[in-house]
Amino acid sequence: MKSYFITLICVLFLSRAFAQAPVKIAIAGLSHGHVDWIFNRPAKKDIIIAGIYEPNKVLADKYAKRYKLDQSLFFSDLNKMLDQVKPDAVSAFGAIKEHITVVRACAPRKIHVMVEKPLATTLADAKEIQSLASKNNIHVLTNFETSWYASNQYVKDLANEGKLGEIRKVMVNDGHQGPKEIGVSKEFLEILTDPVKNGAGALMDFGCYGANLMTWLLQGERPVSVTAVVHQNKPEIYKEVDDEASIILQYPSAQCIIQGSWNWTFARKDMEVYGNKGYVIAQDATTVRQRLQEKSAEAVVKLDPRPDLYTDPFSLLAAVVRGKLTLDKNDLYELPINVTVVEILEAAKKSAVSHKTIFLQ
Repeated sequence: MKSYFITLICVLFLSRAFAQAPVKIAIAGLSHGHVDWIFNRPAKKDIIIAGIYEPNKVLADKYAKRYKLDQSLFFSDLNKMLDQVKPDAVSAFGAIKEHITVVRACAPRKIHVMVEKPLATTLADAKEIQSLASKNNIHVLTNFETSWYASNQYVKDLANEGKLGEIRKVMVNDGHQGPKEIGVSKEFLEILTDPVKNGAGALMDFGCYGANLMTWLLQGERPVSVTAVVHQNKPEIYKEVDDEASIILQYPSAQCIIQGSWNWTFARKDMEVYGNKGYVIAQDATTVRQRLQEKSAEAVVKLDPRPDLYTDPFSLLAAVVRGKLTLDKNDLYELPINVTVVEILEAAKKSAVSHKTIFLQ
């Protein structure tokens, strides 16, 4: 009996230790400007970086030096890294066009993936990613900064509680002065200004936020039509892609206007939602303005940031991989919404080129 209890205690101890073991994350690419975050969270022990795939030796050496990383972490071959490291998940920080390549490599190996927004540059790639994820029972998450905002969650709660009434009009404004103007790395600038690697310019870079949020607010509903106008205000800088994009999404009883721009005076990510009972404006990550009754004045609400798990995409990824967090199928990170996002962006590009409204089937 004594030996039984000793064995039981050992099993429980080992089970608990295993459950709390850090998630092994491999990085696919270092050219995306958001990659530095994963190296700048030393206080958190929920993940460990098990391998880094980067074919650009100069770029790999730059990161090795910047963060004092062991050269044994680096690989110039993605498949070799996955087979040798055997990570639990991969976080992709290359060009958007490369997301499909990463998922094709990871899915058969049952390795989960998180990519930076948007999911893909084409609807065909987005649908293939969704099919691979389903066939191989893996998660493929898409990370948007606005998914971390307490203000956007507050807006969604008001909508779910019926305090806004039926949503009629949504305006989403995202962008900054321009990637070159704000000083992104040369590798990231090369991606953003390449119509193949990035899919488009400001339309893709910042139009995706509004498509993501609107699809989420309407619980996965697809628009009836998409109309877009793009322009190059700074062709001397952005020769191959748009730096200004306006997209109109028309639904049976609602409309969304998305303004994605590399021409804003200052950086912004805000959203206005108008229902037939009230309105709410997510001014920044923790500030909202609302008016829920016609006779009431507009009120300003200051919010606490979201809990730690939801403000760090790597913590969220680790929790999903470990089964500690189950996301709703229509979560901002999940595939159903993000496939629709790519469908909207592809229709927007077609509309901008044809100067016509694109009706979705």
